[in-house]
Amino acid sequence: MMRRLFSIWAGPVVLASTMALPLQVHSQSGATEGEWRVYGGDAGHTRYSALSQINATNVGNLEVAWRWSGRNFGPNPFAQNQTTPLMIDGVLYATVGMRRAVVAIDPTTGETLWTWTIDEGMRIENAPRVNSGRGVAYWSDGAGDDRIFVVTPGYQLVALNAHTGYPVPVFGSDGVLDLNENHRSREGIPLIGSIGASSPATVVGDVVVVGSAHHIGMRPPSMVNTPGDVRGFDTRTGNLLWTFHTIPEPGEPGHETWLEESWAYTGNASVWGAISYDPETGYLYLPTEAATGDYYGGHRPGNNLYSTSVVCLDSRTGEVVWHFQTIHHDIWDWDNPSAPLLADIPIDGQERKIVAQISKQGWVYVFDRITGEPIWPIEERPVPVGDVPGEWYSPTQPFPTKPPPFDRQGFSEDDLIDLTPEIKAAALEAASQYRMGPIYTPPSLRDAPDGTQGTLSLPSSTGGANWESGAIDPETGMIYIGSATNPSVLSLVPGGDRSDMRYFAGGGRASIAPGISIVKPPWGRITALDLSTGEHAWTIANGDTPDYVAQRLDIDPSLIPRTGKPTRSGVLVTRTLVFHGEGGRGDPLLHAVNKATGEEIARIDLPGSQVGLPMTYMHDGRQYILVAVSSGGQASELVALALAL
Repeated sequence: MMRRLFSIWAGPVVLASTMALPLQVHSQSGATEGEWRVYGGDAGHTRYSALSQINATNVGNLEVAWRWSGRNFGPNPFAQNQTTPLMIDGVLYATVGMRRAVVAIDPTTGETLWTWTIDEGMRIENAPRVNSGRGVAYWSDGAGDDRIFVVTPGYQLVALNAHTGYPVPVFGSDGVLDLNENHRSREGIPLIGSIGASSPATVVGDVVVVGSAHHIGMRPPSMVNTPGDVRGFDTRTGNLLWTFHTIPEPGEPGHETWLEESWAYTGNASVWGAISYDPETGYLYLPTEAATGDYYGGHRPGNNLYSTSVVCLDSRTGEVVWHFQTIHHDIWDWDNPSAPLLADIPIDGQERKIVAQISKQGWVYVFDRITGEPIWPIEERPVPVGDVPGEWYSPTQPFPTKPPPFDRQGFSEDDLIDLTPEIKAAALEAASQYRMGPIYTPPSLRDAPDGTQGTLSLPSSTGGANWESGAIDPETGMIYIGSATNPSVLSLVPGGDRSDMRYFAGGGRASIAPGISIVKPPWGRITALDLSTGEHAWTIANGDTPDYVAQRLDIDPSLIPRTGKPTRSGVLVTRTLVFHGEGGRGDPLLHAVNKATGEEIARIDLPGSQVGLPMTYMHDGRQYILVAVSSGGQASELVALALAL
């Protein structure tokens, strides 16, 4: 029997409930028992649920069951809330607000059960990731000690009693662990304000694992920055168990890939995306980012392990099991942005334990998750070399042979929008000031000797895909990915008096009208790839054509194909359907589509655009779809959809 009490501190509502033993969660099975116990649904971040009460015959009858507002969780209550709630033992847990409060919510009514927040004062004023965060993590000892972990904007790890919301006194210092302690630093760079996190921690057994994120690295004030170490802590006490150096120190493997002692001062190479794991082996799968800075790497010559890599660690020791660098010496800001996805899929008549890394540059890199061997060949191929003074260029990059790219790559005149001859001419004129070339054409100088103003690049530095990731159906081997088709202008200017870097990002625009890209639509898409064959299955546009397109291009709307929105959607897959929103700049709709064909089955109105990733759960015999939404000038909300009673 559940009972509610009022807490005597700070006025939250407190929940006490009977204890249920922890479920056996397998990376390849999706979310089980109608719950959603991990940020990505399960340990392998498949974002799959076998629930089927909502199906193709009734999905059009979904209606709003309840709405939960973040209006009173200031400051800036209108900021987008990218949270994906957990649902465990009949309670939802989510983050909200710029202080990243944690809330427990009744899954049937949307009633707030308890709240927790912390005032970090000066600690977050310069923090790099002051936002709502994307969720929380859960741990249980199976005997009544159930905890919710949250990483605060000020980079502290807090353990809360899952039933009451009170900090756990035996963890860290009265429930709070300062993540700056025992973290590597660089001379002259304070830890406070240089690292933070948006993604939730990852719990593997009795180890809670935390990565980090930095300030945006387009124009870093210095080549010197804090390195993005990954660390494992004891879930009970907060004691540090191990540290993995993403930028290796002398004597560690990979150190030799940082030439001219650049390992000693370079930073970033962090894991700012979510981390997945295999509960059967205890292996962690890390998606790492580029090193300082995003577009110029002349201060860090060499291939720069373990930047922009997939790294498999033993969660008990932090030791590397295997790794694969997806980009050598990344100067495109093509971080690996999301948790690698795990599934057991039959390939060529043999069941394979795979891990699939979705990338910004439009590839899915697929490996045997035990050995790290590519499922299909990944070939080192020559790539263009640039002419930026002092830059170090890798002569080759890894090219997956399967699956095919899920978005356009490289840039040529064939990519330019051509709805009418006049529009094509305008696009040609806009593009003429830039260099073009195949994927991995490097950034170039603004006001280069040849008169060009930078390099046009597809996908953009934010993707392609990004933190929204995708979803795998472990029953069919299909992977579904939301992506944006929008170019970046990769231009470089001298650091001058703003940075001790020789060069950093100079910017530039690739549009023919306000908000109208120079590339052909669709500008946003959902793509299905069959991982059992490595082949393309289908692609659909992410929503309809925005109303402003015809007006700004001054053409007849009938000449415009379905463009989709120039944003990335969040995807959820169930036994019966694929669900996707349209992203933060899309229409307030949730789409339900046929998993096999991409045919749209229903559109469900939302009170705001999808900004968090959709999830699903079953409670008291009723299936719900839950998503965080936001609309201009309104506080972010959690919206639960269900079939009418």
